[in-house]
Amino acid sequence: MNRPNIKAQRLAALVLLGSLLFNYPLLALFNHPTLVGGIPILYVYVFAAWALLVGLLVLVVERT
Repeated sequence: MNRPNIKAQRLAALVLLGSLLFNYPLLALFNHPTLVGGIPILYVYVFAAWALLVGLLVLVVERT
């Protein structure tokens, strides 16, 4: 397989991962009035999932 095809497949996998991470069942698991460092746990989860996706995206795009 050539490199652009692998990169496209990895980007597609990241889109699927993102859609799973921000789907209702997982968001409902973290929708509690619990605080982590004074921040609602849902906000912490959303920010952490977003940061994870951005980090993985950087790895996929910048890898030579």
